[in-house]
Amino acid sequence: MSTKKRTKGAKPIRIEDFERQVILRPLRIEDYDALIEMQALCFPGMATWARDQIESQLKMFPEGQLAIEYEGELVATASSLIVDFEDYSEWHAWKEIADNGYITNHDPDGDTLYGIEIMVHPSYRGLKLARRLYQGRRDLARRFNLARSIVGGRIPGYHEWADELTAREYAERVIDGQIYDPVLTTQTANGFVLKQLIPNYFPSDEASKGYATFLEWTNLDFLADPRRRYQRVHNVRLAAVQYLMRSVDGVEDFEAQCEFFIDAVSDYKSDFVVFPELFTTQMLSFLRPQVRPQEAARELAKQTPRYLEFFTDMAIKFNVNIVAGSQFVLEGEKLYNVAYLFHRDGGIDHQYKIHITPSERRWWGVTAGDEIKVFETDRGKVAILVCYDVEFPELARAAAAQGAQILFVPFNTPDRDGYLRIRTCAQARCIENHVYAVVSGCTGNLPFVENADVHYAQSGIFTPQDVPFARDGISAECTPNIETLVVRDVDIEQLRRHRLRGTVQNWNDRRTDLYRVVFGKGDDRIEI
Repeated sequence: MSTKKRTKGAKPIRIEDFERQVILRPLRIEDYDALIEMQALCFPGMATWARDQIESQLKMFPEGQLAIEYEGELVATASSLIVDFEDYSEWHAWKEIADNGYITNHDPDGDTLYGIEIMVHPSYRGLKLARRLYQGRRDLARRFNLARSIVGGRIPGYHEWADELTAREYAERVIDGQIYDPVLTTQTANGFVLKQLIPNYFPSDEASKGYATFLEWTNLDFLADPRRRYQRVHNVRLAAVQYLMRSVDGVEDFEAQCEFFIDAVSDYKSDFVVFPELFTTQMLSFLRPQVRPQEAARELAKQTPRYLEFFTDMAIKFNVNIVAGSQFVLEGEKLYNVAYLFHRDGGIDHQYKIHITPSERRWWGVTAGDEIKVFETDRGKVAILVCYDVEFPELARAAAAQGAQILFVPFNTPDRDGYLRIRTCAQARCIENHVYAVVSGCTGNLPFVENADVHYAQSGIFTPQDVPFARDGISAECTPNIETLVVRDVDIEQLRRHRLRGTVQNWNDRRTDLYRVVFGKGDDRIEI
């Protein structure tokens, strides 16, 4: 009989002792403290979400706010909203699209899931948590039948390669798998396609050298509603000022009146605002108004540097492109009437008036310009025809041939006859060239200021005259001869369709075998 002692049996293995819980779930307001603690670790130096922003996100689109919980701890989150793809053209404008984090612009009827943030706690990276969040977003897109998901991002590994590669070359190598980038590699691995590199987006982002990315994932399960016919839309918001001329005591008074209008159109989120031709002559009410008109015009030209500085500041401050009417410019002994376009990014373009009226030559001694320009803006190509210039169809034709979609017409007329010439010709240019036109004029009186003493205006926004456009080709217009402004959206994409399929197609039906417009001098000549 054996006397060996029996060994005690081994304890059974408890599977639950080895289990870990990784849960993808909706974000809750109770997560707020842990969320901002994680955000501070993920994005050092950047402001964290305010509580009211998270509350707003959960109110507007609770399904779009995702969280990952690991062993009871919040370790990753993703925030998103639904928008209509056609409502936005600048997908890098995070503050606008994300409503500065409040997402009150969330559109349940939209077709695009826009990701505003994704983050993984630094202590839990390497667990492919971002993949789970991106999968959660793809599931959202399928659940809500959305056509796509769009995200922005960084390329934080680029600083290590910036001396050897351009940003494009770096991104291409990351996509090809030759270089690992902690953000872009993850995004492309999750089905996103890089659509654009955006320079100078975050100048303070040294790791990415200021670059941001724009990426898109396409939902192959998307089913378009067969009952709806979608057409691309490219809306531009235009504002035309009807400016009251009255005596002022100094430059400050003139600038205050201008800032009032710029502030007002900024509240409407206008893309452009147009002021009248030579509305700066208001300053002649205090700048030696009794001298001869030619001397007064040259005195006013001395204010041009201040005019340029003021409107540059206004365009940036109020985030609107400003066609600041026109102003006298003295070059040597020659006086020009020059219109300026102040871009909201700080750039400036200018257009010399090409056709000088008899009164301008006689009273002020204005010299004619000789070049029509087309300006590239953040909302399309535009041209400026200063008052009398719109009465010559060749100029608008040349501008349209170079791609102009909107004609800005600052004007200054003393009576109804003069105004009607501007209005009638502006509407004709819209018909001939499939463009929009914005006219802006002065009203009121300037006693004792010769050749600028009386004014008549009815500012407005005009369209081609056909079925898709506003009745009578008038998108909007002011009540005549009062100080006011008008704001209206126009659709640039509609112009393209109209040129192709309009009831009449003036541009396509020109008989260039019989006649042509030849514009320019020497090697710069163009035939249209």
